[in-house]
Amino acid sequence: MYFFLWNLSCLEILITTSIVPKVLVSLLLGYKTISYPACIVQCYFFFFLGSSDFVLLAVMAFDRYMAICNPLHYAAVMSTQLCLWLVVGSCAAGFLATIIPTILVLQLPFCYANSIDHFFCDSVALMKLACTDTSLVELVSFFSSTTILLGSFIFTVMSYAYIIRTILKIPSASGRHKAFSTCSSHFIIVSLGYGSCIFMYVRPSGSNPSVNKMVSLINTVLTPLLSPFIFTLRNQQVKDAVKVIFIRHANYSKNNLKLGYG
Repeated sequence: MYFFLWNLSCLEILITTSIVPKVLVSLLLGYKTISYPACIVQCYFFFFLGSSDFVLLAVMAFDRYMAICNPLHYAAVMSTQLCLWLVVGSCAAGFLATIIPTILVLQLPFCYANSIDHFFCDSVALMKLACTDTSLVELVSFFSSTTILLGSFIFTVMSYAYIIRTILKIPSASGRHKAFSTCSSHFIIVSLGYGSCIFMYVRPSGSNPSVNKMVSLINTVLTPLLSPFIFTLRNQQVKDAVKVIFIRHANYSKNNLKLGYG
């Protein structure tokens, strides 16, 4: 589990790094231009890392399924080698789902209009600047988004269905609470991530750009910002470590009072 959390943290740091620094430069310095190659690179890496992130969330759901539903087989099945290959497979799925739509966008001719109605180079906003019919590109992008988002979402829901069924069979209330607590953090992140992205990308075109920009803030800023707090503060070991730090700091403050002279 911690191996997958480490990889998820790295992906979310990279997702934020691909978007937020440029947005901060635009807000603080008023420099709101970006070159075409940089725009394509930003668009590609955002969707590549985001797609890999969602597949990895599905992998983490499978990891929780094995830990709760098949605890005796967990160590044998979820070996270090398998975990590594699952992470590599997540990145490969994100790469394959993103590379074809990106190549199609590169082949589009663009008109004189060069103002993107978004705070980053989103593919939907970028295709609106094209001088030709973008139906094929939109269809491929829609199919790619649907495959990654809905595919991993259905897999995650099925995993949690088996997990909940197993947890409800646990006789003791403390055992059920402990089992639910191991999944709650992951479930919160899944709800935030899938809800916003399915709303944006797995639906027909022609939606409100202002709404899209507001929802984009969830998966580009809010979810990566809250993710460390959600995962760490739900962990009992982290809670105990934080308590120890506060106790030591309180004892140090009491034993080292600052003397003031009028």
